[in-house]
Amino acid sequence: MNYFFAVLALTCALFSSAQDTSTNIDGSEYKFSKVTHLDATPVQSQGRTATCWSFSGLSFFESELIRKGNKNPTILSEMYVVRKSYENKADKFIRMDGKINFAEGGAFHDIPWVIRNYGIVPFDVYNGLINSESYDHAEFFEVLNGAVQGLLKFGTSSSNGISLNWKPAISGILDAYLGKDIKEFEFKGKKYTPQTYAQSIGLNMDDYVSLTSFTNHSLYSKCQLAIPDNYNWGDSYNVELNDLMSTVENALSNGYTVAWGADVSEKGFSFKNGIALVPEDVSTIQVAGKDNKNYSDAGADKTSNAFLSPVKEVAVSAELRQKGYDNKTTTDDHGMHIVGLYKDQNGTNYLLVKNSWGTSNYPKGYLYVSEQYFRLKTINIYLNKGGISSDLKKKLSLN
Repeated sequence: MNYFFAVLALTCALFSSAQDTSTNIDGSEYKFSKVTHLDATPVQSQGRTATCWSFSGLSFFESELIRKGNKNPTILSEMYVVRKSYENKADKFIRMDGKINFAEGGAFHDIPWVIRNYGIVPFDVYNGLINSESYDHAEFFEVLNGAVQGLLKFGTSSSNGISLNWKPAISGILDAYLGKDIKEFEFKGKKYTPQTYAQSIGLNMDDYVSLTSFTNHSLYSKCQLAIPDNYNWGDSYNVELNDLMSTVENALSNGYTVAWGADVSEKGFSFKNGIALVPEDVSTIQVAGKDNKNYSDAGADKTSNAFLSPVKEVAVSAELRQKGYDNKTTTDDHGMHIVGLYKDQNGTNYLLVKNSWGTSNYPKGYLYVSEQYFRLKTINIYLNKGGISSDLKKKLSLN
């Protein structure tokens, strides 16, 4: 059985309203009480790739389809988005003489860019798996990166510049590792192009915005996050730290889920324990092994009493958050999908987060993220403007 469909079999129905009280892992003393929990499509695995931004971003858009009344939305193709993004990245990389990031990573706004310019297709039409049951882009990216780096080197040394053959050459690599590009297809008895299919699902890409919170940018204005994966130069609205958390709470309480970009390289982030927090005494966390370079698996083994029973956390201020961003201890690692708000037995807020690292051996592919971890390690959130309070929209001049 194909790996993806094995995962779907484990979660054949939508992960909808959970039990009123839950915990993060067997043996834990945490007792999480549901405040709100929204529907999401089944957990997938990005495998050994750094394409979390596509998996989490499309999961977010699939929940948007659910919110709009489609209770059984089609799973959208992550690898179609990845393919079109690589075409865009290669073009920008060559035009910028290599002075821009070329990597597997991306940002949530890359998905609207693809949908506006090319459309979207179902996963069943384009799964991006060639002679494999799971994703592993190690060789693929080395070949693709070698091609664009070689092209750049040739272009800077040739008096005649580069030929116009390079884009078909890049397309050939993408064909070999992801499958041939989709121009038209038939799905559920109807014929589509990627553009007409995007129109048929009924999402307006102008409805979505990114919010962030850093003091090196002016408040309540647009900024561009200076992170390598923002190669597409997408804008975010910069808000106060309290606004960031209150926006997530407001969105969830009104039926809107939230895509979440964050740093997951911290000791307090433990997917295997189904929890992320910022304990005052971080020395209690013992780490064995290490995360892989793309943060595309459950990571290192971590043990601590903090993962098994509530402990006192650091009170995160805007100044502490900014310090991590400025000294590079807060990094842009991973994209995930926030679908719920819970409280532990002490009244501490936790966000229920859907990941894209599969479900085998993990707590069903989800984890609980404390409010303090969210405050400290969020890079940005991405959501429908309808999930933002009227007061904040007024400050941001959002319609």
